[in-house]
Amino acid sequence: MEDYEKMLDRARAALPEKTQAFERFETPVIESFQQGSKTIIRNFDAILQKIRRDPAILAKYFSKELAVPATMEGNKLVLNGKFYDRNLKDKLQAFVDAAVVCKECKRPDTKIIEREGIKTMVCEACGARSPIKF
Repeated sequence: MEDYEKMLDRARAALPEKTQAFERFETPVIESFQQGSKTIIRNFDAILQKIRRDPAILAKYFSKELAVPATMEGNKLVLNGKFYDRNLKDKLQAFVDAAVVCKECKRPDTKIIEREGIKTMVCEACGARSPIKF
């Protein structure tokens, strides 16, 4: 049994550090407030940095999913309608699941490429490709 433990220790020592430490990706928390009949996402810029996506793509997604016009004002997103954080959080989670996290390895290390009008999510960690629709 002791030989097995030594072999296991040697195998762990031989693993690259990236394989040993697996960070769990967490969807960013939405900070929003309502101003009249509008909902403003104040940390829109921070969300974009965490998920590494183009602001236009996420703004279009929110606009389409919530069926309201959306505009970017500085580093905030303004939605023409009243929405609560929970509803916005659910929509953001759906976006992250569909267009950020790899379907194969579950890592957020992806990018979106577009060829001939077809958007494809390419994982930089495992190389998997999957089409996305939104």
